[in-house]
Amino acid sequence: MEELALNILDIACNSVTAKASLIEIGITVDTKADRLCITISDNGKGMEGELLKKVADPFATTRTTRKVGMGIPLFKMAALSADGEFEIDSKLGVGTKTSASFKLSHIDRVPLGDLPSTMVTLIGAAQSADIVLRYRVDDREFVFDTREIKAVLDGVDINESEIIVWLKEMMKENIMMINGGLAI
Repeated sequence: MEELALNILDIACNSVTAKASLIEIGITVDTKADRLCITISDNGKGMEGELLKKVADPFATTRTTRKVGMGIPLFKMAALSADGEFEIDSKLGVGTKTSASFKLSHIDRVPLGDLPSTMVTLIGAAQSADIVLRYRVDDREFVFDTREIKAVLDGVDINESEIIVWLKEMMKENIMMINGGLAI
């Protein structure tokens, strides 16, 4: 994938398929340690041990529409190609946590990409799930939580076009501020 935001979207959509009611995305940039860490966790149905052992294999998928599943293998490859690590943990009936780390300055590290567009796409796909994004660069943090937004909207659909446009712009502004001029 051309940007890590697309990996995040793919894995978060797996969470939607797994009937998660809460999807948490954590992105942490530590410039001193030269690390970028991404975590996607959910409270979906989880995976049994046999599937969990094979999930990074592109030919292991639960889909019936095609015989390959590339999202997790590509995310793992992106991490390992950038001097990073990859881990996935899942418990049946509890949920799944997928984590990847990257050397921030590595020449082969894929850029983070358009995170605001990814998030509003995920909001549209995850109609019955709440989404929390924690975006941190060094000591600056931005937290986005659909539960808070929905409470303010007081019954107005979060997927109304004007609201989605506003959410995307609000996330873009906050992420730029947190980045402090860094291209991540």
